[in-house]
Amino acid sequence: MNSNHPLFQLTRARLLIFVRDPSALFWTFGFPILLSIALGIAFRSRPPEPVTAAVEEGPRAEELARALSKNGEVKVNVLDSDEAARALRVGRVSLVVLPTEPVTYRFDPTRPESRLARMVIDSQLQLAAGRVDPAPIQEEIVSEPGARYIDFLIPGLIGLNIMQSGLWGIGWGIVETRTQKLLKRMVATPMRRRHFLLSFVLMRMVWLLMELPVLLLFGALAFGIPLRGSLLLLGATSILGALAFSGIGLLVASRARNTQTVTGLINLVMLPMFIGSGVFFSTANFPDAVQPVIKLLPLTALNEALRGIMNEGAGLVALLPQIGLLAGIAAITFGVALRVFRWN
Repeated sequence: MNSNHPLFQLTRARLLIFVRDPSALFWTFGFPILLSIALGIAFRSRPPEPVTAAVEEGPRAEELARALSKNGEVKVNVLDSDEAARALRVGRVSLVVLPTEPVTYRFDPTRPESRLARMVIDSQLQLAAGRVDPAPIQEEIVSEPGARYIDFLIPGLIGLNIMQSGLWGIGWGIVETRTQKLLKRMVATPMRRRHFLLSFVLMRMVWLLMELPVLLLFGALAFGIPLRGSLLLLGATSILGALAFSGIGLLVASRARNTQTVTGLINLVMLPMFIGSGVFFSTANFPDAVQPVIKLLPLTALNEALRGIMNEGAGLVALLPQIGLLAGIAAITFGVALRVFRWN
């Protein structure tokens, strides 16, 4: 492209504005890396925590406590009746063992940690009483890159960053230009209107090509995050995701008159995807009734595609549903936004 071409000059100007904004650089590079470090440390691979329990005071309390604390799987204290009830109520322990005959377990079955404690504690006491399992078993412990929480998290953070950059970088940036009356002045210049809008999108594409390698390299060096699929496919999918969110950002900014309005609209668009698109936890945690809606969210499609490529080595054919959805959203949002865009 000719360096004097209006589209080249507009894109260059948008890039320079972005580079000279320290806060934009932090939210693009610094924030995802800091969040990855914090969550990677918090959910690092480590031995399972012992379950917490209390044994209520009674004739057999000390005997039961010794049996439970034998192999370190249970953290147990002997407490009086009132203190044990209070500890269970406030969540300091997951289960209370009553030294009755037979032994009584007091716990809340709606708490997953209480159900786990019930199984572990019952197994410990049964073994102490001489239980012999009729069917011998073997255990094979597995911990490998691709199956850890950090392997799930990094693609989600990349998708989240692409969404935020598209919505804030384009949506908020265009409306800020409009409120400063710069948009009206630019329309009066010889440039074509589509060049102005396209410059925002091209700026996002160029910046993504710098942003994505940094996040991938950090994940690989800091946590050993695998890339089992094609790097080219990963880059193409990320660009398609950036186009989809650029179109949404353009649509959000098409009629907003001030930054307060566009801020509310961006948050309204982002919040359902931030919560429901599987950035920090699996979308399988949501009820079956809302799964069709979750599957239609563009960030869900992007996250699933990125995780498929990075963790499972998925190819183009396996990702066609996600790629088709992102391409459709990009085409529709750009088409509608260009028709309804307000230049004044």
